[in-house]
Amino acid sequence: MRAILTYHSIDPSGSPISIDVESFRRHVRWLASGRVTVTTVDQLLAAPDEDDAVALTFDDGFRNFGELAAPMLRDHGLPATLFIVTDRAGETNAWAGEPAANVPTLPLLGWDQIARLAEGDVTIGAHTRTHRSLTGLRGAALEDEVAGCAARIGERLGRPPRIFAYPYGSVDPAASVAVSATYAWGCTTELRALRQVEEAALLPRLDMYYFRAPRGLEAWGTARFHLSLRLRAHARRVRRTLTMVPRS
Repeated sequence: MRAILTYHSIDPSGSPISIDVESFRRHVRWLASGRVTVTTVDQLLAAPDEDDAVALTFDDGFRNFGELAAPMLRDHGLPATLFIVTDRAGETNAWAGEPAANVPTLPLLGWDQIARLAEGDVTIGAHTRTHRSLTGLRGAALEDEVAGCAARIGERLGRPPRIFAYPYGSVDPAASVAVSATYAWGCTTELRALRQVEEAALLPRLDMYYFRAPRGLEAWGTARFHLSLRLRAHARRVRRTLTMVPRS
């Protein structure tokens, strides 16, 4: 089984974007055990479908990635991709100027820190300029968030990114076309492992929030792991369907 794994913040809040440092340390130890191959997204997508392999991705560019996650990954020789929100670098994840109700407001990495990470085994990916939902965006606004983000990373780091992650997992046909025009890969929040053939701009990922408990990720490949994944994916689809039902 091949899969792209998703993390956001390493913090103790218990929020839907958070995993505590001890759970993350346990994940790293297991990932470094040799049970699966940990590689880059590019290499993962080129690997045979029967391989047990993963790529690690971190959304938003939290400072705690640089302070907590990156050193652990570096000590074990594990590569990762960090998706950054270019116009918020050095600020916080209060994306629209207001804190979110269900997640902590946390500092984001600045450009100097991002550049140092990029010199190691961290691939820098794009996560838009402002973390705006792309669903329904068109024309110059969509181009600015998608291609503008790549241009900014290219200016600051000397090379444009090859990979993109959709904020909130929000994607529609126009957004996927825009991403395809600028990037080799686009990552969604569709909760499943990779299939033998995938649409390049619509790659699924496994959110590690759901596997933070002991013997969660460590159950990789077992019947229990696959059942948990199916149940989580079904529950997520139901929640999204309910949120789209018009209210009278």
